[in-house]
Amino acid sequence: MHFIPFQKFKADHGLEFLFTILLITIFTLIILPFRSQGGQDHTIMSLLYLLPVVLSSLLWGLGPGALAAVISFLVLNYFFVPPYKTLLVHQTQDLIVLIVFLGVSITIGQLVARVSKSLAASKAREHEAIHLYELITHLAASKDSQEIISTLAEQTLITLGARQVEVMVEGQADIPPSHVRLEGSQQAAARIDSKPTHIVPLQSTGGFLGEIRVWRENAKFSPEEERVLNTFASQGVSTLERIRLSQAASRARLLEESDRFKSLLLSSVSHELRTPLATIKAAVTGLSSQTVEWDSDARQDLLSAVEEETDHLNLLVGNLLNMSRIEAGALKPECSWNSLDEIVSTSLERTRQQTSRHELVVEVPPELPPVLVDYFQIEQVFINLISNSTKYSPEGSTIRIQAVKMDEEALLVMVSNQGPHVAQEDLERIFDKFVRVTAADKVTGAGLGLSICKGIIEAHGGRIWAENLEQGFGFKLTIPISWDGFSRKAGEELTCE
Repeated sequence: MHFIPFQKFKADHGLEFLFTILLITIFTLIILPFRSQGGQDHTIMSLLYLLPVVLSSLLWGLGPGALAAVISFLVLNYFFVPPYKTLLVHQTQDLIVLIVFLGVSITIGQLVARVSKSLAASKAREHEAIHLYELITHLAASKDSQEIISTLAEQTLITLGARQVEVMVEGQADIPPSHVRLEGSQQAAARIDSKPTHIVPLQSTGGFLGEIRVWRENAKFSPEEERVLNTFASQGVSTLERIRLSQAASRARLLEESDRFKSLLLSSVSHELRTPLATIKAAVTGLSSQTVEWDSDARQDLLSAVEEETDHLNLLVGNLLNMSRIEAGALKPECSWNSLDEIVSTSLERTRQQTSRHELVVEVPPELPPVLVDYFQIEQVFINLISNSTKYSPEGSTIRIQAVKMDEEALLVMVSNQGPHVAQEDLERIFDKFVRVTAADKVTGAGLGLSICKGIIEAHGGRIWAENLEQGFGFKLTIPISWDGFSRKAGEELTCE
C-alpha cells in the first residue's frame, strides 16, 4: 500500500542544528581556496554565504536558518575579512558589509523558512482533503456496519502507513457487534506489540460505539495525522449513525406497512367471508327446516345459492393462499404443456354462476400451439379476470376472451368487458393490493385478484397490463409457448422444473 506523507522529513530535535553547522563547514571548505581570488571584495563571498542560509531555512526551519545566518556572519568575518583568522574589523566598509549581510541573511532565512512551512502546511491540508474525500466516497457507498468499518480500517491503514489497524464496533439491540483487522504486511504484523500505539474512540451523541486501534513503527503522531485520524473517526461515526437510523426507519416502515396490510386484509376478508357464509347459513337453515315445504324450484334456487357462495369462498381462500406465496417469493409454477382452450373452458365452468347474467364470447382457436404453464395457476388468472369483468360490467353486456399467436415464443390473450374506463394514472395502480379504482363503494371484493394475476403471469415470464378500449375495458397478457427458446416438437414432453 502507498502512503503519502503529510510533511517533509525533519531530523530529530537538535540534529537539525548540527546539520546546519556541518553544512556551513563543508561550504566553507569548498570556497576557502578561492579566497585569494576574491581580493578585498567581500560582496561576492557574502552573496555566496546566503546559499547555506537559504538551504538551512528551507530544510530545517526558522531556528536552523537563524543559526546559519549567525555562523555565516562569523565565518565570513573570520576567514574572508582582513585581518584573516580574527574577528576584528579594521575598515568601516567591511563592518558595514558584515552588518548588512547579517541582517539580509536573517531576513531571507526567516522568509524562506516561513514560505517553506506554509507550503508544507498547504500540501498537508491537500493530502488531508484527498484522503478525507476518498474515505467519504467509500463510506457513501457502504450499505451496512461491516462495510463501514472495513472501509474505515482500510483508509486508516493506507493514510497513516500503519502496520496494523483494528476497528471494533459494539452491538446495539438487534445489531450484532462488528470487528475488522487489517495488516500492512505479515512481516510487520509479526513484530507488533500487543499494545496499540494509538487508540481513537468512536463516540457519538448517543454514547460509545467502538474504537479505532492503530499499530505503527513511529508511535509519535504529528498534529496533522492526529487531526486526520480524529476526522476519520468522526466520519465513521456519522455514517454508522446514518445507516442505523436508515435501518430503523426501514424497519418502522415495514412494521407500519405490515400492520396496514393486516388491517386491510382483516377488514376486507371479514366482510367477504361474512356475506357468503350468511347466505349459506340461511339456505341450509331453510332447507333443513321441517316447517316449510319447499317445491323443487325453490329448493334448487337455495342449492344454487349455496354452490355459488361456496365457489366464492373457494375463490377468496385461493386468492389469499396465492397472495401469501407471492409475498413470500414461494410461488413457483410447475410448468407443463397445456391447451389454452382447455384452461379457458375449465375457468368458464367454474365461474358459470357469476357469468350467467352476461354474454360470453370466446375466440380461442383450437389450432393454437400448446402453452408452457402451470395449469391451475393460469386457470386462477382467468377466473380472477372473468370475476373482475362480471363485477364491473353491466348485466347483459358482453365479456370477450380472445387469444392469438403473438410470435414464436408467446401468445397474446385479451379478456375484455363493456365496463367503464379507468383513469390513465390508475392503469398501473389497478394491479396493486387492495386497490379498486372504479365503483369501489358498490363492488364487493378484497382487491387481491388483479394483484395475484400480475404475480402469477410474471412468475411465468409473461406480462399483464390493462387498457381502455373503444367500447369498454380490457386486460392483455402474454403466455409463453416455448421452453428456453425452443418450441415443443410433436410428442415431446417437457417441464419447467
